[in-house]
Amino acid sequence: MKSLTTSAFVILALIGYWTDLSAQKKKILVDVAHGQKFYSDPADRISSELVPTERLKYMTGELAKNGAAHNAVVGYLKKPITTEALSQCDLLFIHTPSKKYSADECNAILLYVEKGGALFIVIEEDYWATLAQVNANDIVAPFGVTFKSDSPDASSGGHSAPGKVTKKKYPIPFHGARIVEGGTPFAYSNTSDANPFGVYVETKGGGKVIAMGEGMVSLYMTSWQGVTDYQCAGFMDEVVGWLLE
Repeated sequence: MKSLTTSAFVILALIGYWTDLSAQKKKILVDVAHGQKFYSDPADRISSELVPTERLKYMTGELAKNGAAHNAVVGYLKKPITTEALSQCDLLFIHTPSKKYSADECNAILLYVEKGGALFIVIEEDYWATLAQVNANDIVAPFGVTFKSDSPDASSGGHSAPGKVTKKKYPIPFHGARIVEGGTPFAYSNTSDANPFGVYVETKGGGKVIAMGEGMVSLYMTSWQGVTDYQCAGFMDEVVGWLLE
């Protein structure tokens, strides 16, 4: 009888331990409410010529793997961004939107990052949406970052610089990008460091921002135009890990 009681106690303790671990999981919240060109909730089964079902499953699955490696799960935000919604997440993920963010949404993001939240934002070149269509700079300007015009660099191939965000030099896609100014640059084309397309910022309150003007690496596109060795998963693993630290 004593052994049964002991076993029951151990089982209950393990259940409590696993419940605590589950409760402690961090959350990556992917914004899909602003006309995103590529990302959507795979549960909604949105398939398009641009992003067929299998492609969507692949890239969201890769993001989920990167999150899981850092004790985080991925969720999708289908409503306007609010302070309440952001209080439930550790990393806000915005990728190539095509609609404007309201003043309230921009302010919610500002307060969230100032208080220690993390933001990963990609605003691609004008082909996908112009800065007149998407007021991305209203989001990032308070952190000293500005999305600029399309890069004049027409070369193929880019890389990350070893440093605080990525510990090694990763080959990553660069095939047309938007210049990103401000912060600390860490992503460049292979031909020039003059027009970086990826920067990071750390705020006084412990918040972190990564802003990128090229979205292919965060779409996990490992090959393009004859290049077949882009290390997107490794790059994104370090980016997600740094933002969630």
